[in-house]
Amino acid sequence: MTSLAATRRRLALRRFWAEFRAHRAGLAGAVVLLVAVVLALVAPLFISQDVTSVVQGTGAKWAAPSLAEPFGTDESGRSILLMVWWGSRTSLFIGFLAALLSIVIGAVVGIAAGHFRGWTNAVLMRLTDWFLVLPSLITALVLAAILGGSTFTIIMAIAITTWPSTARLIRAQTLAVEARPYIERSRALGGGHWHITTRHVLPNVAPLLLASTTLEVASAIVTESTLAFLGVSANKTSWGTMLRASYDYGAATQGAWWYIIIPGLAILVVVMAFTLVGRALEAVLNPQLRRKA
Repeated sequence: MTSLAATRRRLALRRFWAEFRAHRAGLAGAVVLLVAVVLALVAPLFISQDVTSVVQGTGAKWAAPSLAEPFGTDESGRSILLMVWWGSRTSLFIGFLAALLSIVIGAVVGIAAGHFRGWTNAVLMRLTDWFLVLPSLITALVLAAILGGSTFTIIMAIAITTWPSTARLIRAQTLAVEARPYIERSRALGGGHWHITTRHVLPNVAPLLLASTTLEVASAIVTESTLAFLGVSANKTSWGTMLRASYDYGAATQGAWWYIIIPGLAILVVVMAFTLVGRALEAVLNPQLRRKA
C-alpha cells in the first residue's frame, strides 16, 4: 500500500512538472525566483551587514555605473549593487512570511466557515467582509505607524490586511468539496470535523493555497516596499527603503537615475516572476482553467 501511494505521488509530480513546463512564462518566472532566492541566501557569505552603514561607503558619492561599480553608488559612496543584493534578504523574507501568515489565517477562516456553516459561517464571513472593505494599504500603514516599523510589525500589518480574499476563496472551494458524495460517506462512517477537514477538505484546497501563496508573496513585497517608501519601516536596507533614501537625498535632482531605477527594477522583476509562477500554478492546478486552456 505504501509503495502504491509513493508511486502515485511520483506520477502526480511528473504530470505536474510536465504541465508546468508547458507554461514558458511560468517556467521563466521560476528560474528568476530560484536565482533571487539563492542570491539572497548566500549574500552573507560575500558581503557584510555593514553595507547598510553610511560610514562604510568607500566609493565616490553619486558615482555612475561603471566597471568598478556596475550599479553606481549612493549619496554616501556605498555600492548600489551590494545594497540591492543585501536588501533582497529583507524584501523576500518579509514577502514570504507575510504571505505565509496571510494564507494560514485565510485558510483556517475559510475552511471553518465552509465546514461548520450556521452561525460560525455567518460570524466569520461578516468579519471577513469587514476586513475586505477596509483600505488595505491605509490599514497596514496605520498599524505599522502605531506598533512601530519593525520587521515583525510589518509582517503582521501585511498579513492582517490581506487574508480576507484568501478566506473567501477557500470557503467557496470548501463548500464545493463538502458537496461531494464521499464526504457524506465519511460522516456516516463516523468521521468527525477534524478528520473531514484535514483528510478530505485540506488536501483538495491545498493546490489552490499553493497558487494563492505565490501571488500573495508578490503582493506582500509591493506592500512592504510601499510602507518603507512612506517611512514607516525601520529596516535599514530593503528595496523600499532604498527608494525612500533616493527620494530623501534628492537622487533625481542629482541625476543619479541608477539609485531610483535599479531598486525599482529589482521589485518589478521579482514581483513579475512571482506573478508568472502563480498564474502558471493556477492553470496547472485548477481543473477548470486547465480545461479552458
